[in-house]
Amino acid sequence: MSELFDAVDALLASRSVLPPPAERRRLRRAHGLTIDEVATALKVRRATVSGWEAGKAEPRPPERDAYARLLDKLAELYPTDAAAPVRDAAVSATFTAAPDPAEARTLSTGSASEAAPITANENPQTTSVPIAASPAAAPRPAHTTGPLSTSRRPGAKKAAPAGTSAGSTDLRFENGPLAVVDVVDGKTLAYCTGGLVLDVPAKSLPALVDWTLREARLGAPRLAGPGKDADPLIVLTEAALERYGLPVTLTEEEKHAGRIPENHKVIKQLARAEWKLTKRGFGPWARIYRPATGSERACVQLCIPSWNALDSRHWGEAGQLPPAELARVLGVYASRVMTPRGSTAVTGLELMTALHPPTRASEPDADGKRHSEHNPGSLGKDAIDPMHFPPCEVPDGHPVLKDLPRFHVRGPAEKLFEEAYDWARPMTDAECTQRHLVGIDVNMAFAAGANGLNVGLGEATRVKAPAFDPKLPGSWLVDLSHVDLSRVKVAKDKWAELDGSLLPSPFTPKGERPAGPGWYATPTVAYAQELGYDVAPIEAWVRYDNGRYLDGWYNRLRDAYLATMADLGVDADLSPEDFLAAMDGYKSRDPELAIVVSAIKATVKGGLGKLRERPRGEGWRPGEPWRALSRPTWRPDIRAAVISRTRINLHRKIVKHAAFTGQYPIAILSDCVVYAANGPSPLDFLPYRDSKPLPGGFKLGINPGLVKHEGTQDVLWGEEVRERFNAPELNLARYIKDGTVTDLDNGE
Repeated sequence: MSELFDAVDALLASRSVLPPPAERRRLRRAHGLTIDEVATALKVRRATVSGWEAGKAEPRPPERDAYARLLDKLAELYPTDAAAPVRDAAVSATFTAAPDPAEARTLSTGSASEAAPITANENPQTTSVPIAASPAAAPRPAHTTGPLSTSRRPGAKKAAPAGTSAGSTDLRFENGPLAVVDVVDGKTLAYCTGGLVLDVPAKSLPALVDWTLREARLGAPRLAGPGKDADPLIVLTEAALERYGLPVTLTEEEKHAGRIPENHKVIKQLARAEWKLTKRGFGPWARIYRPATGSERACVQLCIPSWNALDSRHWGEAGQLPPAELARVLGVYASRVMTPRGSTAVTGLELMTALHPPTRASEPDADGKRHSEHNPGSLGKDAIDPMHFPPCEVPDGHPVLKDLPRFHVRGPAEKLFEEAYDWARPMTDAECTQRHLVGIDVNMAFAAGANGLNVGLGEATRVKAPAFDPKLPGSWLVDLSHVDLSRVKVAKDKWAELDGSLLPSPFTPKGERPAGPGWYATPTVAYAQELGYDVAPIEAWVRYDNGRYLDGWYNRLRDAYLATMADLGVDADLSPEDFLAAMDGYKSRDPELAIVVSAIKATVKGGLGKLRERPRGEGWRPGEPWRALSRPTWRPDIRAAVISRTRINLHRKIVKHAAFTGQYPIAILSDCVVYAANGPSPLDFLPYRDSKPLPGGFKLGINPGLVKHEGTQDVLWGEEVRERFNAPELNLARYIKDGTVTDLDNGE
């Protein structure tokens, strides 16, 4: 009989009712779970859970029953807010008509008797914004000092699906992750995401910090179970700076120091109110806090655009946007990446820690108390002593190298030098007969290089004459000078004869063939084996404690990039022709979302760069420690491994393309490759057949690792530029985008 009951239970489980995909995602995020954690618990692949949440697939028994049980329990803990029903991601969140008055919401910033509508002024024509409205539907004032208007700019696009509106399932953060504080007609207002505008009663900066933590309901839930909730971000406009007694711009001396003087009156006000600043002081990204008491944190992040907090190289014209539009840009970024914690580089590094916190709460001890313990899979505080890094992995000036002779220059046999490509060669006679030079660029190349990469989590172990293991992360001293690119393996038991003189070496950034032993990261040495050559390491520093630490980081940034590009009309499933058409002028469709795309890409590169942050002044001298060394995320070996894998991924595609078409690159700069072609489009030289690309070669598309059109110039332009500067190997990839040559290719 029990067998019959089990069979009936199995039938019921196979039809377990599941909520819509968007609700599945909401419930997981509400509990602070990552996709990886759910996948591990259900013993399925990460991509499987991602497909369930995207509505691309449905779970089947036996996982379906367990998944339904998880969602049911989460639904009990985090019921849907009746005022903001969860909608399927396919449903547009953009309102095209004025909301019903019954849906308008008000919020009090003081006592109940002081409740005021969430509008910028008392203009009776101004309409409150409903809680479910997306940032694209947010009111957009024409000027920072004018009344708030509910009109929308013609042709404006929606910013994002669910997750960027003013409302939140967590009532602590119901007004979103951040606010842009401005002064309009004498009133101090806070522009939040989703078009929400709050009255700010604070008359001083300490009072503003107090109001932010007590009444504003700003912030964001943690990204991982053992992590911490995101602190609220307050952006101060120039008018707000004047209101709170801060300078609108910094002096040259203050810019150099990166902060205002410690004796400034506002810093004294904060000190009297018992607020503290971090060691960075009061600069463009100031953090104001009080020491945590238990699990309660009291911390506010400030962002000051007029002090160059939003670097134009990464944030474009964001610093000049009106408050509501700036709130929209930062809000979309915050919801898809994380609330900015500083520059895009700092935020990229903080995202790694937010997804993999170094510690977690232990199981209760005999007295029922929990303690802090290392979180498996993270870069814990005690994982690596910064003074114990292998000498080959650290940059010049590191304390490990303090005994080297002064002015000593380390060669390949002493230093791990994994960097991106900067290579070019003269064109052949046949290439000069072509009409165009076409550049293609790898999307999110370094993010793709991090995807699935096994990196070290703990200390390195030195091994003499080891057998090479492609699955073991580390640094290897090995001679790769015997690898001949004129004959390489391109598939199992399949060799290709190539013109090696037209190819860069995959082992050096300048594309030069190694002259002897050198230090390489695991992906580089593994590629030498893949090409069909034996490797015999002389010694190695390997890390037996390892894991795919960057997977969650990659997945979040990839999803943020793809979602924002989809909002700009560039989807992941377009045909090659449609993709090229969609990419043409995509930034002009919504310049604000284009800013978000730029910031996401800068977060990838900057975050990886921060893994090997160098000294930043502060009186540092070679041989002395610098501040960044105290971070668990100071990991030059991980940065080297990602760059190595990115460069190898690109070279593999180049070799596949050359073996199949006989075409070789003219120039390579990081993730941009230039080819000679008879037509101006990538489709004029990429070997597509029935819209299908060469397996293992270049493929047009928006996903990380696929390529887009970077730019096209005439072959005559390339020859003229090289002749003008008398540089036959000038790297044309640097100028292929618009053809403007601003400096010589001198390695700067």
